[in-house]
Amino acid sequence: MALCLALLFFLVSSASAAATCNRCVHQSKAAYYYDDTPIPYGACGYGALAFELSNGYAAGVVPSLYKQGAGCGSCFQVRCKDRRFCSSVGTKVVATDQNYDNRYDFVLSKKAFSSMALKNKTSQLLNLGTVDVEYKRVEIAEVGSDDWESMKKNYGAIWDINKQLERALQLKIVVTSENKRIENLYWAVNDLPEDWENGEIYDTGIQINNIANETCPRNQCGDFPWK
Repeated sequence: MALCLALLFFLVSSASAAATCNRCVHQSKAAYYYDDTPIPYGACGYGALAFELSNGYAAGVVPSLYKQGAGCGSCFQVRCKDRRFCSSVGTKVVATDQNYDNRYDFVLSKKAFSSMALKNKTSQLLNLGTVDVEYKRVEIAEVGSDDWESMKKNYGAIWDINKQLERALQLKIVVTSENKRIENLYWAVNDLPEDWENGEIYDTGIQINNIANETCPRNQCGDFPWK
């Protein structure tokens, strides 16, 4: 009986320890774009805005992180594991593209890849081409009418609506859980002006920083900042 109770306590304790960690650390590899030419043509559809969103710290991510476009704009902290050349802090990047080469979870912009290096070790790191890395999700860093119409995702980060819209527009974003329960509601700070045009870029003032919690073993926990 005592053995059963001890085993039950161990199972409950183990489950509690796993549940308390919200940010998991994952192991993979990363490469980099030799120039920035592909970045504006990323699958997320940001175009030239990809540079502005990421401040040049852009990344193509594998399908499991791209999530059919739902992962666009996600922010990750990535650090390489070769301590001869790499800092312990790594770099923070924004997902702007899908990487179809499953050998690497990330293809980083050259700027982002270089920023993982220790001082005076940038050229040696770039010469490696690909490196072993570990990464975790992080919060994004500084990377009027009552008739509401729903928009549908087209591809990547592009949403559209099959209806002719006119005059000034107000936007809101509804974030729901898997069971469709509303978790958060974000209102645009800046409305679209009456003379808005298709193809133009407008700043709504919305910044969603909160990210989904994860459950992982304590030895994969990344809750604490990397320094």
